[in-house]
Amino acid sequence: MFKFFQWIHTAYAALLFFVLMLLVGLFVLIPLLIHPRGDVISFVFIRFWVGAWSFLTGIRYEVHGRESINLNQAYIYIFNHRSNLDAPLIPMVVPHRVRAIGKKELAKIPIFATVVGKLAVWVDRTNPLSRHKSLEKLNLLLQKGISVVVAPEGTRNNTDQTLLPFQKGAFRLAIETQTPILMMAVIGADQLMKRGSWLLKPGKIRVYYSKPMIPPATSSKNEVEEFTEKCRNRLEAMLLTHE
Repeated sequence: MFKFFQWIHTAYAALLFFVLMLLVGLFVLIPLLIHPRGDVISFVFIRFWVGAWSFLTGIRYEVHGRESINLNQAYIYIFNHRSNLDAPLIPMVVPHRVRAIGKKELAKIPIFATVVGKLAVWVDRTNPLSRHKSLEKLNLLLQKGISVVVAPEGTRNNTDQTLLPFQKGAFRLAIETQTPILMMAVIGADQLMKRGSWLLKPGKIRVYYSKPMIPPATSSKNEVEEFTEKCRNRLEAMLLTHE
């Protein structure tokens, strides 16, 4: 019986998401088309879109460690990816205007891809050339002072492990651009929308920020590996501490 009502709630949430997208989509898209810094306005409407959807579906966000964020500094935000809810929470908990890596399959969703595509870097994670090109685009964004969001596990974690092994691209990029890494421990999203499922229930998602991790000065193979492992250990410790 509970699952039946969960299906009803999920259908309602999906319909509401796309209705809100249709209402605010042009207000997100037009500023991006007419001015290089139009994303400042676009993010106001994106946060309204996701904030209204979250409120009306009973999803709440609790953010800790926001004082670690310098709004005048670009970051590479990294987070643990366990749920399909991870993507919509980003504009609600990240105060910067950001660009995020998105899997190429999302670029095929009508309307959604048009609205969100200007704020995402699509990547085919099975294609090394696509991954390389996506990192080049992120490099250019960081040079413009625009923060980026990356899930370094490379895919959603559907295992019982705290974290999957990290791919090194984001950490090599941090070293090359001397951009600090800012870790987000996302806790509870996989309880509201379980791993590998689209069924949704109301509840609270907690996000914990760490202090920024400063990359080493040079990008030798050993330093990239050590910095990657250091960041992974920090995020893993945050998850184990707060879960």
